[in-house]
Amino acid sequence: MDLTNAAARLAPLKSLFAQEPVAAVRPVRPAGFRLLVTAVAFAAVTALAAGVRQVAGDNPVLSLLGGALVAGGALCAYAYAVRFLEQRPVAELDPARARPDLRAGTLTGLGLFAATFVLVVLCGGYGTEGGVSVGGALTVLGVMVGVAVTEELLFRGVLFRLVEELTGTRGALAVSAVLFGGLHLLNPEATLWGALAIAVEGGLMLGAAYAATRTLWVPIGVHLGWNYALSGILGVTVSGDDTGPRGLLRGTLTGPEALTGGAFGPEASIFAILVCSVPTVLFLRAAGRRGLVLPRGARSPERG
Repeated sequence: MDLTNAAARLAPLKSLFAQEPVAAVRPVRPAGFRLLVTAVAFAAVTALAAGVRQVAGDNPVLSLLGGALVAGGALCAYAYAVRFLEQRPVAELDPARARPDLRAGTLTGLGLFAATFVLVVLCGGYGTEGGVSVGGALTVLGVMVGVAVTEELLFRGVLFRLVEELTGTRGALAVSAVLFGGLHLLNPEATLWGALAIAVEGGLMLGAAYAATRTLWVPIGVHLGWNYALSGILGVTVSGDDTGPRGLLRGTLTGPEALTGGAFGPEASIFAILVCSVPTVLFLRAAGRRGLVLPRGARSPERG
């Protein structure tokens, strides 16, 4: 392979994430317009991602490749939209922060669900059906990489960030959390309580993580670590959706629904809400100390 030619082909992609100032060639559109345009674009990306997952099925190789394709395509689409519509570098996806922030976020997500799972098991029961499936774990990894990237780009990168320009940080937290929880009402075993739990433990926590760090790599990592621990390792229901591939184990939970989450899965457990409330508060306090809880109309740090 000609490495020079390969590097030349990758140069346009690298330039999307370059942190040098962007030469302004047009006025920056209002936040509402940018929100609408970017949301429509990401609806198309989400539809494409669903098609890729359908084609990959339970094949671990295809799932990993599909997850990488969806994640990479979504990241590039987001970076292009920001540079085109906002005339600025994509500071929230700074490549220099990708590795450490993804690692920290993923370990945080794994740890948070591990703490939740221990509490659920102590008050209920956990069993497995069938054996261990390494292929299943790899299949779920591919799926969850795509899910974590696309959902965080949409809900934190697009919705939270642009609503924050219109309403301030507190309003953006509320709106993005409610809509994030509402999205999960579409899942087969969805319940109103489960959606409210997701709004609190997912929507608020991930929004707070973004507000405190102003990087999307952290919430992407937390989202991935949490979801992968749920389905990729322990094999329990994720957010009321039991139709996806099973992971390393195929788990079943028994006990009171308030403690185990019932058919919706452990995310509807009161323990999940309590555990995720801790980092939510810590992130919000950090954001306040750093001056990153913005009032309505304030210029966001991403825009310089």
